[in-house]
Amino acid sequence: MNLKRCTAAAAHAACLLGLGAFALKPAGVAAQESPAGAEARGDFDFESWDQYLGGSDSSQYSSLDQIDRGNVAGLEVAWTYPTGESGNYRFNPLVVDGVMYVLAHNNSLVALDAARGDEIWRHEHEGPVSNRGMNIWTSEDGSDRRILYLNAGHLTSVDAGTGETVTSFGDNGRVDLRTPLGDDYSDIRPLQTANPGRIFENLIIMSLPAAGAGYTANPADIHAYDILSGELAWVFHNVPRPGEFGSDTWPDDADARYGGVHNWSESTVDAELGILYVPTGTARYDFYGGNRHGANLFGNSLLALDARTGQRLWHFQTIHHDLWDYDLPTAPKLLTVVHDGETIAAVAQSSKQGYIYVFNRVTGEPLWPIEERPVPQSDTPGEQSWPTQPIPTAPPPFARQSFTEEDINPYIPEEDRERVREQLRTYRNEGLFTPPSPQGTIMLPGHNGGSNWGSVAVNPGNGKLYVVSKELPTTANLAPPDGERPPPVVPNADPDFVPYQAPYDFMLQSNGMSALGPPWSQLTAYDLNEGTIEWQVPNGNVMTLEAQGITGTGSQAPRGGPVVTAGGLIFVATSSDRKFRARSVKDGSVLWEFETPAASEGVPAVFAVNGRQYVAIAVGGNGLFAQNMDLPEPGPGQYMVFALPRN
Repeated sequence: MNLKRCTAAAAHAACLLGLGAFALKPAGVAAQESPAGAEARGDFDFESWDQYLGGSDSSQYSSLDQIDRGNVAGLEVAWTYPTGESGNYRFNPLVVDGVMYVLAHNNSLVALDAARGDEIWRHEHEGPVSNRGMNIWTSEDGSDRRILYLNAGHLTSVDAGTGETVTSFGDNGRVDLRTPLGDDYSDIRPLQTANPGRIFENLIIMSLPAAGAGYTANPADIHAYDILSGELAWVFHNVPRPGEFGSDTWPDDADARYGGVHNWSESTVDAELGILYVPTGTARYDFYGGNRHGANLFGNSLLALDARTGQRLWHFQTIHHDLWDYDLPTAPKLLTVVHDGETIAAVAQSSKQGYIYVFNRVTGEPLWPIEERPVPQSDTPGEQSWPTQPIPTAPPPFARQSFTEEDINPYIPEEDRERVREQLRTYRNEGLFTPPSPQGTIMLPGHNGGSNWGSVAVNPGNGKLYVVSKELPTTANLAPPDGERPPPVVPNADPDFVPYQAPYDFMLQSNGMSALGPPWSQLTAYDLNEGTIEWQVPNGNVMTLEAQGITGTGSQAPRGGPVVTAGGLIFVATSSDRKFRARSVKDGSVLWEFETPAASEGVPAVFAVNGRQYVAIAVGGNGLFAQNMDLPEPGPGQYMVFALPRN
């Protein structure tokens, strides 16, 4: 198997225009030159799965086509491996040279024979481990192969062949991510995150978590470390330090104590261009910004950085002064499109709001206009909400962005429906960007809606993008401290600052279902050559409704991500009906369906061993927001691996 994986298919240097700086509209900035020699080169395979989401390109695409639309109905279980617990593992397996690496058995790292499931070695841990995925680095001569990941806030290096710690890395195989922050942060808890980071050449690039959802949070800087030594190579400040570009989008006294703006989700590397693409999150506090007046760069931004140096090349801010916790939650997607007759290497960024933002990945120029439009303003004392927000004119959104009485879930009890009607009548409910309010605010798709980690796949060569979405409205009721408990600590705040907080509610009703009616999840196919939706279908069902003959509702709050293959298939699992499906890329129709013994969350892995193609998923638990839904007890946790029957 060819282990090399790339970030562009059939892209040519002629399509990468405007390598120098240019002026964007106020929402975005491009102020640096691209890395030396930046160009897209040649055709590459997408056969390997040695990084989270398949490769550093984050495409969630496999060029393997042994399993296709004509034979996928014959897919069967090839082998399984028990995780040792009934709980939920959502790990995206890695496969290199016939060896699969997974998390199992109390978060141990386990190496398996990828064709049979036999255990090869097990590396045990103390403390939490990056649970969505990891990355593998291999030296040019293939003699040194390492698995890099976070364990208890320490970047850890393990020999992929033996499972032993690489003691020459950092301090006996570990690097504490707090160390570069300095003594001011020596008292914070270990900086553990589920974001696996990205490997580029001999660097492992890690985004720090915010380490807290309140007003007090550490800077969520981006760090690059040398893979061999563990030494720090460069740092990018997501909250600009005084004098750095973007520092004027914060109050004058802004310093490193402003937190959030973290890339908690995923990131992407274009290995040919040497560019790291990082989607960032909300500045703290998520729902009230009276202490952080300004646009708050680089919050809610797509950052393009020189992967070798950390220098900013361009950025685009998708929300100014976020008050909704509308982080950019998914890895940017790299693909080649034909736009207005010109071949362009593009990057597409999905969002919780339901928008897809599409840019020239070298220059940052939007492929379609993104307009600054007026939005509702805050009525909370001390808040200065931003007057406009950037709205893409194309492609159209993939999620609903408003909630009216006609949208109330018909499958919840009447008493619940009446309570929801009252909320819709009395809360602020003025559309997508209605700010949190002491009156109460309805938010849709909600900060756990739209797209999320692992939920977008692309075919890098033909401009097609596929997104799994969920719609889960929330309420936000801003309130000052109640006087019964100490108020939250707010760095840099004036003495008379009132630290409003917003206890939020996912609007789950007495039977465990959402207040919003179906579909609760959809799979949407985009043609980004045209900026249009090709098709959209409900994604899954709910077991308790299926028992009543009610289907086509979409799964409630699924976290199963899609993988697209050259066989014309989309593999995706759903949790509230416990199904794993293969769908056609042509229309989303189901070509194969398998009932799993428990929920499946996370992204499948597609790989080949000795000429046989496999698809692997993690299975376990009930899934997110499954309480009170009367689902049957889940079966044992396990990794399930599927293949066509042997001839």
